[in-house]
Amino acid sequence: MAPEPTNRREFLKTSTAALAATAISASTLWTARSYAAIPGANDRVRTAVVGCGDRMKQSLIPAFAEHAKAQNFEFVAVCDIWNKRREEGKDYIKKVAGFDVEPVENTDKLYARKDIDAVVIATADFQHARCGIEAVNAGRDAYVEKPTAHFMEDARNFRAAVHKTGKIVQVGTQRRSTPSYMKAAEYIKSGAFGDIVMVEMCWNVNQPGRWRRPDVVPLLKEQDTDWHRYCMGVIKDKFDARKYLEFRLFWPYSSGIPDQWLVHQIDTVHWFTGLPHPRSVVANGGIYHWKDGRTNWDTMTAVFDYGPLDDLTKGFQVQYTSRFTNSANGVKELYYSNGGMIDMDKQTVTDTGGLSAKEAAAMGMKENKLKSMSLGEAAATSNDANTGKDPQTGANMLNWMECVRSRKTPNASIEAGYSHSIALCMNVAAIQTGQKVTFDDKTQQVMVGGKVYA
Repeated sequence: MAPEPTNRREFLKTSTAALAATAISASTLWTARSYAAIPGANDRVRTAVVGCGDRMKQSLIPAFAEHAKAQNFEFVAVCDIWNKRREEGKDYIKKVAGFDVEPVENTDKLYARKDIDAVVIATADFQHARCGIEAVNAGRDAYVEKPTAHFMEDARNFRAAVHKTGKIVQVGTQRRSTPSYMKAAEYIKSGAFGDIVMVEMCWNVNQPGRWRRPDVVPLLKEQDTDWHRYCMGVIKDKFDARKYLEFRLFWPYSSGIPDQWLVHQIDTVHWFTGLPHPRSVVANGGIYHWKDGRTNWDTMTAVFDYGPLDDLTKGFQVQYTSRFTNSANGVKELYYSNGGMIDMDKQTVTDTGGLSAKEAAAMGMKENKLKSMSLGEAAATSNDANTGKDPQTGANMLNWMECVRSRKTPNASIEAGYSHSIALCMNVAAIQTGQKVTFDDKTQQVMVGGKVYA
């Protein structure tokens, strides 16, 4: 394993320099033809949907429609390998966004077209990185749903492809474009909060039907889709309509809780601290209640260790819990320092748990209590995912559209997606082995017991 830097400042400096070098290297690959392909201020950005399932229809298409006119974007095609979703997607886009689009059978045919500038991708979890690679290598900018990848090889390949092509990629971790989270990031980075000493996160629901599609599964027939393309060379299973439509319940189509919920929340840790990944991860859990044939856990507890890097720097842990069996506490993200707490659900900073005058005096120290403040009026995070009811996805979509024109780095960049992928892959390894998992910065590999975890 590569030696760790001597302190946090050196670590961050080294990471920042490496990323800058990567960006410079990528920029040198741009050609005159590449620059000519950038949409001008008055050019309409012709966009295609790739994967027209629930997430696309209930959230991403409405978010796109909200900003399409002002940003001069339009949908021109919908691509899905299931004929039912292609036709339904065509009708839905017409109804919600007002665009007449052409249904396209697969991405080979989609990228052969000359009228596609960008794509919005919301396929099965294990497909995101590979679909993203296809898009940027075909010269298209892309909005790609999270998780970025739950295999490290896919994550590395996707990041490399984005840097090589210089295309604009926004990851679907929409907290990055949410005002209250942006204010929290600014506050923490200012130093006013103090060192983070602990983070507690949870995502709890009581929904036996979460990620189930009992009404739709009987409608999917093998002859109406392309199972081989669906598996993308990753999976060798025979056709299974449940694994196609209820993929979030089955590994390796998804890891379930980590793929869907952890990545949103652990992403804020990386953003707020500047740290690219955990030092180690352990996890425990199982299928405790919903015995419906799923292979992914319905209950999980994981601990992510973020340091300390050495004797001179301070570290912290992230305690992460999630369950499908009782919704108490809902979605919570609580950041603690020696002086108090940030509650991202309530969007507040308070002196909760801060060092009292009495306890401080006993050690010849001063009281440490944060001044209470609000982090803004943005809507609270909901655990009712895929509803399109909150403004977060709309803000993230708008930021992507603006960056497609300006060529600036989006809020939820490929680097953010790569970092949450490391944490995700470490979490998956901890689930599957029951062991403490680490990460080798030199090789960019997940490690278990001193060996690379494939």
